[in-house]
Amino acid sequence: MPSRGRASERGSGTGTPGHAEEKRAGMNINAEYVNPFLEAAGAVFKSVVGVDLKRGKLSIKESPEPSHEVAILIGITGSISGEVVYSMGYNMVYKIAEILAPGLTEAQMKTEYKDIIGELANMITGNAMNIFAYAGKRIEITTPTVIDGKNFTITHVKQTTLAISLYSPFGQLEMNVALK
Repeated sequence: MPSRGRASERGSGTGTPGHAEEKRAGMNINAEYVNPFLEAAGAVFKSVVGVDLKRGKLSIKESPEPSHEVAILIGITGSISGEVVYSMGYNMVYKIAEILAPGLTEAQMKTEYKDIIGELANMITGNAMNIFAYAGKRIEITTPTVIDGKNFTITHVKQTTLAISLYSPFGQLEMNVALK
């Protein structure tokens, strides 16, 4: 069984994420559930987008509510269940979309970016799914749902969530992991 420790705020990137378990007022977040997403996000951004992610602040939330204008929701079922909500600002989304779909006009970008960024989140979560499978945990993921806007509300089931800020040259990716 993997060792568990207190969540840390090391800025060493996602290659060696440390442990991500925190207990506070009855809240429990297991490193076994979080670290695969950190590892997968780092690998996908490096190989697909061509940039490294640096880990920033960790925080505990009561639900996986996104902090930025674009949110990508992916449900998780199987050995563990819950959801992962990726969140980023429009500037970051457009920069990533320009890399993944070069040559699109501005008008095309505004209609295609949801599919492009949804696929990026799907790649991250799919890679995490493979890491879980290697550890003997079978999970399934839903199709990504991309929601955007400055004033939207998403109703989530109340689930202790670890929000992890990951930084790239394009901006901040917030990853909200709410699994049990």
